[in-house]
Amino acid sequence: MSDKNVLGEPLRACSFAPLTGFFRDGCCRTGADDLGTHVVCAKVTAPFLEFSRRRGNDLTTPRPEVRFAGLKPGDRWCLCATRWLEALEAGVAPPVILEATHERVLELVRLQVLKRYALEPA
Repeated sequence: MSDKNVLGEPLRACSFAPLTGFFRDGCCRTGADDLGTHVVCAKVTAPFLEFSRRRGNDLTTPRPEVRFAGLKPGDRWCLCATRWLEALEAGVAPPVILEATHERVLELVRLQVLKRYALEPA
């Protein structure tokens, strides 16, 4: 895999449980078909989930028809870059996992900003 994270290193997996990523491979990789640019690996919070629901993207309600169990606070998920930026502007941006966040987000968000919201390595 040649995808890089925001630190210029090989992109690490974001989550396998729940299985995330545009390609549902656990990684925040992107491609031409990914119109939402799902490249930010975040540990979702209750305020962010509520914000996303109010913006028209309910991430908490299970949708078994698309094998989606719904998210709960603490889950890691590949977020759309623009939604994370909107959440930042609204004061509810969830923490990010830099090693699993695709470098493509740097087209919208400076690394210094992402580092301020970085989740400390476990």
